[in-house]
Amino acid sequence: MEKLIITVGITGSRITRQQTPYIPIAPKEIARSGIEAWRAGASILHIHVRDPKTGLGTQDLSLFKEVVDRLRSETDAILCLTTSGIPGRNLPIAERLLPLNLLPELVSFDAGSINMGENVFLNPQEFLEALARETLLKGIKPELEVFEAGMVHTCLKLLERDLLKSPLHFQFVLGTPNGMPANAKSLLHLSEIIPQNATWSVIGIGPGQLPMAVIAMAIGGHVRVGLEDNIYYSKGVLAKSNAELVERMVRIAKEFGRDIATSSDARRILSL
Repeated sequence: MEKLIITVGITGSRITRQQTPYIPIAPKEIARSGIEAWRAGASILHIHVRDPKTGLGTQDLSLFKEVVDRLRSETDAILCLTTSGIPGRNLPIAERLLPLNLLPELVSFDAGSINMGENVFLNPQEFLEALARETLLKGIKPELEVFEAGMVHTCLKLLERDLLKSPLHFQFVLGTPNGMPANAKSLLHLSEIIPQNATWSVIGIGPGQLPMAVIAMAIGGHVRVGLEDNIYYSKGVLAKSNAELVERMVRIAKEFGRDIATSSDARRILSL
């Protein structure tokens, strides 16, 4: 099998200190956690930043720059900046696209709208087309985040219109409240309906993180772990850091006999 790419979702936009004291909030904390995760074996760092006043997600470019500059100075990690905006708020398209000005190698591309508990995560066609065009213009690869099978077909239609560029890279997000469940059938189905030359990784939300990662690891996919998606190391036991979650993936991969991709390996695998 190809070497295993480990992505880490460092902080996300919504987990609070009331839920876990270990979630990084300030730019220095986010950068430090990313550096630790990279040293532990993650080759891609998925980055949100937080509003210092509320502790929740923001698209403030100056905060992104602070984190990005620190990570670029101390790691060779691939940086994937979020374009997802703020839960429950319909941000203007221009605000969601701000992180692209820092020219990361990857940006998140949430390939459709979905109910998220009390809120709707809105990703209308107008936004998707604007984001796709901007990635082409700036030479940034979209990480195609897919919560259900219809979003794969949305991406394939954009590919047909030359708004996305082959080879595609998918990130399957399984176990959200109203998305596809985190089970083997969901993962196998999604992996079978994408183009043969595409690459893919999986996010298992909450208790789905470990089983989805292990299944993906065994069948040739790549994995994402991190406090953005799951704050527990085991049932009732909080994970103390992103690095702790990455280190577990490295140990399991070694037992499988699957080598861990460096950032350079990941760039080759993803055609960056």
